[in-house]
Amino acid sequence: MIERGTTLYGNVVRLEPLDFSHAGDLFENGNDPAIWEFTSGLHDMSSLDRVHHYIGRALYGDPLAPDSVPFAIVELATGRAIGSTRFHSIETTHRKCEIGWTWLAPRFWRSAVNTECKVLLLSHAFECGANRVQFKANAHNWRSRNAIERLGAQFEGTHRAFRIMDGKPTDVSFYSILAAEWPSIKERLSSVRVTVGA
Repeated sequence: MIERGTTLYGNVVRLEPLDFSHAGDLFENGNDPAIWEFTSGLHDMSSLDRVHHYIGRALYGDPLAPDSVPFAIVELATGRAIGSTRFHSIETTHRKCEIGWTWLAPRFWRSAVNTECKVLLLSHAFECGANRVQFKANAHNWRSRNAIERLGAQFEGTHRAFRIMDGKPTDVSFYSILAAEWPSIKERLSSVRVTVGA
């Protein structure tokens, strides 16, 4: 349903297939511990070796993100990778997938860059025939949950003790957008002005 190799173009960023050439930029932009507060320490960018490990798993098989189609988020103005995102859990038979593993350099957190990324990904997923696109977030990660809710995704509930993170049970909240809902959501999101925060 969704294949690797596609580049998606926005007004401020493009989403291009992730590869090892992005490692230097991702290390520079991803080594802030605040980015990884609600994730396992296995996915931080604290060294170039960790970044290469992250990219390798994204490209060649991550048991936590099967059928992954990973992207680097590249700022058009600089040509530098400022984060990453991906499709995963792609199920062609049931015409559904998940958008996740999204992170951005903190200086872009107060911008609409994340919204532009999600519009690009959602548009592509539904154009490829998806009927359902899912999002999930650590139930205590209100920054991510608020960002998902601002998109217009429907909250579906919180699964208690859904996964073990750093040895502790972690609650995870689920959201989705359906194909029938996407046209009106896309129209609303198209009015979002994409600006980069300081």
